This record gives sequence, C-alpha cells and structure tokens, in this order.
Amino acid sequence: MSGAIMHTVRLARAGFVLAQHGVRFVPKGMPVPFALRLGRALTVPIRLLSAPFRTSTPTATRISSALTDLGPSYVKLGQFLATRADVIGPELAADLRHLQDKAPPFSMQEARAAIEQSLGGKLEDHFIDFGPPVAAASIAQVHKAYVMRDGVKTAVAVKILRPDIEKRFKRDLDSYYFAARLVEKFYPPVRRLRPIAVVDNLKHTTDLEMDLRLEAAAISEMADNIKPEEGLRVPTVDWRRTSKRILTLEWIDGTPIADHAALKARGFDLSALGLTVIRSFLRHAMRDGFFHADMHQGNLFVDDSGKVVAVDFGIMGRLGASERRFLAEILHGLITRDYYRAAAIHFEAGYVPPHHTIEEFAQAMRAIGEPIHGRTAEEISMADLLGQLFAYTDVFDMETRPELILLQKSMVIVEGVARSLDPNLNMWGAAEPVAREWMEHNLGLLGRIREAGTGAQSIGEVLLKTPGLLQKAETAITGFSNMARDGVRLDDNTVERIANRRAKNNRLTPIAIWIAAISLAALALRQFGAF
Repeated sequence: MSGAIMHTVRLARAGFVLAQHGVRFVPKGMPVPFALRLGRALTVPIRLLSAPFRTSTPTATRISSALTDLGPSYVKLGQFLATRADVIGPELAADLRHLQDKAPPFSMQEARAAIEQSLGGKLEDHFIDFGPPVAAASIAQVHKAYVMRDGVKTAVAVKILRPDIEKRFKRDLDSYYFAARLVEKFYPPVRRLRPIAVVDNLKHTTDLEMDLRLEAAAISEMADNIKPEEGLRVPTVDWRRTSKRILTLEWIDGTPIADHAALKARGFDLSALGLTVIRSFLRHAMRDGFFHADMHQGNLFVDDSGKVVAVDFGIMGRLGASERRFLAEILHGLITRDYYRAAAIHFEAGYVPPHHTIEEFAQAMRAIGEPIHGRTAEEISMADLLGQLFAYTDVFDMETRPELILLQKSMVIVEGVARSLDPNLNMWGAAEPVAREWMEHNLGLLGRIREAGTGAQSIGEVLLKTPGLLQKAETAITGFSNMARDGVRLDDNTVERIANRRAKNNRLTPIAIWIAAISLAALALRQFGAF
C-alpha cells in the first residue's frame, strides 16, 4: 500500500509539473476514461495560476523544460516516447523529437571518484591530463582527457555515468510500471498498445545504456561491419580504460555535420555526405542487422579525410535474419504491386488477427503502395508513410512490438539528416545500390543457395558433435512408423498448447517490419523503372 501511495505521489507531481508548463497530455480527438478527464480538469487551476509566469514558447520547448525539471529518467522517457507516435499521437511525438538530452554536469570531484573506483588507483595513473566536462546528458557526461601512446600525447573522450543514476532510474521506472498496470487494467482500449511492454522496452534500453562496456562492444562490432568504401567510421575503443561506468574512446576532432557553412568552407560536398549517411544506415540495417538507432545531427561529424564519424552508441537496433527475410518478401510484393501476396504473408505469420480478410488488408496495402508509384522520389517521405501505417495498425488490430520501433524512428531521423545536407536529394535513387544488393541477397538465386549451404553446414556440425544422433533418429523414425500405422490422438489441451507455442515462436515483429517494408519499398522502385 505504501508503495502505491509513493508511486501516486510521484506521478501526481509529474502531472502537475507538466501542467504548469502547459503540456497537453492527450492527443486531440482521442477518447479518454472519466478518471483521466477528471485529472486533466484538475490541472486547469494550476495552469491559470502559473499563466503569469509562462511565456509563449513553442510546445517543444515547454515539454523540454518540464521533462528537464522532472529529472534524467523523464528526459529519457520523453526521448523514448518520441518513437511511439502510435501511443502518444503524432503531434506530441513530433514535439518530443526535438527534446535535447542535456543536463547540468556533476562535479570534477565526483568524476575523479568514479574513475578511481572503476579503474583502480589514482586518476593520474590513467590520464596525464583530465579536463572539465564538455557535454552532460541525463545518464552520463563526457570529458576530454589525454593519454600517452607510443610516446605521443593523444586526446581521448571519457564518458562517465552519473553518480547513483541506477537508483534514480529504478525508482522512476517502478512508478512507470505502476501507471502502466493501472492503465491496462482500467482502460481496455489501450491494451492493444501494451503499455507494460513499452515500459519493459524502456527499462531494457536504459539498462544497456548504463553498462558502458556494452556501448564499447557495440562500437567494436560496428567497426568490424563497416567496409572501407562506405565513407563512414566509428571511434576506436580504449579497452584498458573502459569499465561498466567508464568508457574511453578516440577523441573526434571533426566538423559537426549540422554546420553546413563550415563543411562548405572546408571543401566538402554536402550532397555526397547525404548519400553516405543514407547508404551507410541502410547497409547496416539490412546487410548487418545492426544499426545506430540515434543518428541525429548531434551524433555525426566529418573528419579531415571527409569521412562521416558516428558517435554515441548507447542506443542500437537489431534485425534478425528471419526478420530481414520476411522484410524482403514484403518489399518484393510491394515493388511488383502484388499487394495480395504482401498481405497474405502477414496472415500466414499470424500478424493480422484472422477475423480480418486478406482482401481487406491487401486493399490497405494498395492504398499506401500505389501513391509511391505515382509520385516523384522527392515527394515521397518516410515520415508520411509511417503516419499512414500507424493509422492502419489500429484498423487491423495489429499488436505493436516496441523493441523494434527504433528502426522506424531511425529511418525518419536519417531522412532528415540527409535532406538537410541536400534538400533536393533523391533518397530512393541514392539508396538504389543498397536496395538492389539487399534484394539479390534475400530473393535471388545466390541467396537461396547460400541459405541452403548454411543449413547443410549446420546439419553436418550437429552430426559430427553428436555421434549417437543417428541411432536416436532411427528410433524416432520407428516410432513415427508405429504412429502412422496405429494412429495418434491428441487431447484438446495438447493441441491448444502446441498452437500457442507455434504462434509465440512465429510472432516476429509485425508492425515494425511492415512499416520498415513499406518505407524501404520506395527505395527500390527506381530499379524497377518507377522513377
């Protein structure tokens, strides 16, 4: 009981702070239960009392100020909800995308203590020079320091977790879970959006961000995936000076990709940089299944050689091989205008509930796919496509999978970065080589042969490692023969368990893959003569 009271008090405080900043909680036109309408009505007096102290600032600024006042976990919650337009509505999601993760820095004494506790010894044992913080965010802050390498004084970036940040996040996440459980229990229309799963995903994301060894591993993995000709690179990890709470990287002395004037003054081709951003992101997502999920302008620089350098790998996304294969099948159906096949795939996998028909879903796919074929590449926006798709998820009762919404968010961000570098950039034509390579890999003959070869190799390895397997297989075959002769009966409970397990195993990522498929469908239209 005391826990529920504390959660209620914390959430009430958050609501009052948001109300004081003039933030609207519910999107226009969205039906809300009586309790929420009553709570919203109670904020009116607060807004009236605070009116003389408020300024006519944009909504995005008010949200940013409110969440910053509430603390680090609310800033992270705001950034996370910016990817969930299906939950909070497109208007509020668009505002939250402008939220900057900035916070007051903690002291040099606390930074020194963190380094000495994590790495052992004195700070001077690890760094010959250690400067003040150059950037501070909700979870960590970054310092510029120097180390000696082969007798040369070398600059490094040192990222340090905030003191006691884990405790604060745990407390606030407990309150988020409390709110999510209440919403799912008392407001059935929201259950399709799975509020508890949303909080689960936020917790998983922040847990990863709070172990800086995992960020270092992500940088190392992406460095292995990047090919020399891509025009992109990542910082080098200093593993000797990295721990759970400390991350030491190569210092990047590059030009911010948002500083277009400086880039032009240095002779860099902005259009070429836009191509690099788009192609690199798509290769990593489609080819590697591992991509930077926070590629906004603040995390991208251009080094002296003209390569784009990505930083801040706290948020990463993954696509499994099966998901990418399914994505390829949908993409093929959209490009060839075989909307029935593209829709049928969703039903075969159980993504769309059976009370809908393939024909109805194919009609929705056609409504989104046909305009792509009838417009020029410059007119097509990933953001517009995502907006249409979010609407159809509700119509067809498709459950969302929050863990891969990062892919959708990243597509929109990357599109913005690329087109800021070149407003006339033909994104779809620019990404044609990547899309073509991906299609050939997934749908072409070589892809099928490669897949078959992988399967054969796996079988061979199992046989070699399990000498008794053939004997067991013979016994199993005998058993199957007996069943074929005598018949087999399954009771209703057994059938139901098998069906549930099958559905669970086959439930990949319906809406995330669907949205990604249609977004990427336009990328390959050029190769089929649409543009």
